[in-house]
Amino acid sequence: MSDPRTTPSIFTRGAVDLSALRAPAPAKPAAPSRPAASDSAPAGAVPGTLPGLAPETIIDVTESNFQSEVLERSLSTPVILDFWADWCGPCKQLSPVLEKLAVEGQGAWVLGKVDVDANPRLAQAFRVQGIPMVLAVIGGQPVEGFTGVLSEAQVKQYIDAVLKAAGVSSGAAAPEDPRLDAADDALMVGDLDAAEAAYKKILAESPADAAAEAGLAQVGLYRRINGQDPASILSRAAADPDDLEAQRLAADVEVLSGQAEDAYARLVALVKRTSGEDRDAVRKHLLSLFAVAGPDDPAVAGARRALASALF
Repeated sequence: MSDPRTTPSIFTRGAVDLSALRAPAPAKPAAPSRPAASDSAPAGAVPGTLPGLAPETIIDVTESNFQSEVLERSLSTPVILDFWADWCGPCKQLSPVLEKLAVEGQGAWVLGKVDVDANPRLAQAFRVQGIPMVLAVIGGQPVEGFTGVLSEAQVKQYIDAVLKAAGVSSGAAAPEDPRLDAADDALMVGDLDAAEAAYKKILAESPADAAAEAGLAQVGLYRRINGQDPASILSRAAADPDDLEAQRLAADVEVLSGQAEDAYARLVALVKRTSGEDRDAVRKHLLSLFAVAGPDDPAVAGARRALASALF
């Protein structure tokens, strides 16, 4: 079983043909997407920054600047691309997380924002089939990425893997918890029993551990969806809005597909239509999906307000 915490990657190193996007460097550099250092910047200042400011960490990537801002930059600094669109709800969940982590990375890697509507050739070259989609470019070549929304902890794990592959230090980091590492490793290889036991042990010792709570919620999610056909689940739910099991499974599928907001809305609507034990079961299911995302997810905050309104 592959890592159940991410959707299967459609990328492998070198799998994307970027030759069509390579172009001779322009005689005059294009204006940078973020403030650049002045010619009078003091010696030792980092290129692309103003004196006293952190290195450039977030850039707008277009078809015209792709070679310089991504391919050439990636020869020295890993570039993680965020394919998004203004109309994409899940993108609005993931992009703030990526931007926050990029700033915290202090230049160890650069986040490249790619608007797929404005840059269709880039979307085609990287075989974008759904957004948000994230991948990295190291040494001019794409490496594995993911599609959909992940929690901040999972995104950090992906970034750490990218930095390790690029041989780049991520800088100062919080001490790792070997208990959590063991639980995560079990989850990554699909040993749900071992992962569940490990997360429960952490929570018994540290009840407020949000990462362990999220891990345990993920175990439950993958147990419920294991062996199920997503298309059949969604069809069944569409055919019978009052089928509680189908609706809950459909919400699980939507979360795993990066459509968490749709999942939350589905279950909040179901709470409004049910009562008694059925309502409580739906409420608990929704809370378990909140735990997967984590308390800091803005979509969770909005859905919690909607749930409170539905209950009271």
